[in-house]
Amino acid sequence: MNIYCSGIGGIGLSAYASLQQALGHRVSGSDSGSTRLLGDFMGQGITVATVQDGSALPPDTDLFVYSEAVPSHHPERERANALGIPSFSYFQALGDLSRPSFVIAVCGTHGKSSTAAMAARVLLSTGKDPTVVVGTMVPELDGKNWRKGGGEIFLLEACEYRKSFHFLSPDLILLTTIDGDHFDYYIDVSAYEEAFREFFRLLPAEGSLVVHGDDPAALRVAGSSGRRVIDADVCPLPVLSVPGRHMQENARLVLGMAQVLGIPMDAARSSLACFQGTWRRMEVKGIRDDDVLVIDDYAHHPREILVTIEALRERYPERRMVCVFQPHTHDRTRKFYRDFPQVFRGVPVVIIPYIYAVRTENDTEEVDLSAFIEDVREGSGGEVFGDFTLEETATFLNEEILHSGDILLCMGAGDITVLAEWMMMTKSPSGAAPAPR
Repeated sequence: MNIYCSGIGGIGLSAYASLQQALGHRVSGSDSGSTRLLGDFMGQGITVATVQDGSALPPDTDLFVYSEAVPSHHPERERANALGIPSFSYFQALGDLSRPSFVIAVCGTHGKSSTAAMAARVLLSTGKDPTVVVGTMVPELDGKNWRKGGGEIFLLEACEYRKSFHFLSPDLILLTTIDGDHFDYYIDVSAYEEAFREFFRLLPAEGSLVVHGDDPAALRVAGSSGRRVIDADVCPLPVLSVPGRHMQENARLVLGMAQVLGIPMDAARSSLACFQGTWRRMEVKGIRDDDVLVIDDYAHHPREILVTIEALRERYPERRMVCVFQPHTHDRTRKFYRDFPQVFRGVPVVIIPYIYAVRTENDTEEVDLSAFIEDVREGSGGEVFGDFTLEETATFLNEEILHSGDILLCMGAGDITVLAEWMMMTKSPSGAAPAPR
């Protein structure tokens, strides 16, 4: 089968494309940007076009798969429709691919990638030989976000955005949290929770749902599904090499999974104890010559930010924290506006370069960045600066802010990750430091 993937550089669709290529299909695709994932495709024999005007779409394509970032009026989607090529969204395609397998789906507002990575480690170390699709790069998967397995298990992340996970056919579900997010799509928390209830009802009658019994919202929503609920919190907290209570809670869900699958608890715990973390989840980029510890993290929801900061404070109590936070979308910033200032309470220095805009049809009302910076300054009680480019931010950090022994935490779901790379350089990528704003 010839498969074309529009938006192939995304963290989800890239894994699907690579897996289908490994399964013997001919895969090609396109992407408008440049990500670290695109460099892997050449070695796999996957051709990637950087022009997305429809001309790169082969007429003999059997299946056209598009990411959620590719709208209905996109030239490639219109071209596929004109040619009569069957078209699937990424999650429609993933659901179709995984349906014959025993599907373990990791869902929830936070912690999906870390939990899925931990589950992959336990399954691999206990001989289950799973196929895996995860939303981050994982050391246990040779630094990839996918794995072609030979067993019956298909482990994947189940994203709730636009009810994407409803295209899946789960046999076992791990639920992390259910706080509420994506309010550019869901009208309120009730609608958000109802999407999860509908997903849980996709479980077969004999299916199981692993949740935190100490989380009232998760237990309430899961309990209304009519499916078997496994309380992961009856398991003692496991010992991990990565910091944070939230990581231990994620690991508890994996122990619940092990219980359902009949994996010995001792084997599961031993495997989890060696878990080394994943890409952009409290990822240590290194220690600079001036003894500044640089960490890159994907957190962009207030709760994610809070637990990450708490975990790093616990692990590195002697280091002063400097946090560079890039809010992800104006819409999310508006919806959680009152929560953001509080999560930085006690952080000595916070820098907010700019708000990363995406899904522009929902980002028509921009947040006043100057007012947001002032509100974070008032809520945190520390020094707060912003309204910089990333290049200016790097220079400002190097020339005005960072001291020997600091911890620099770069946080956000946008292009903030490049700043963490730059900060490991000896020199800033730009000239003079900007005036503080």
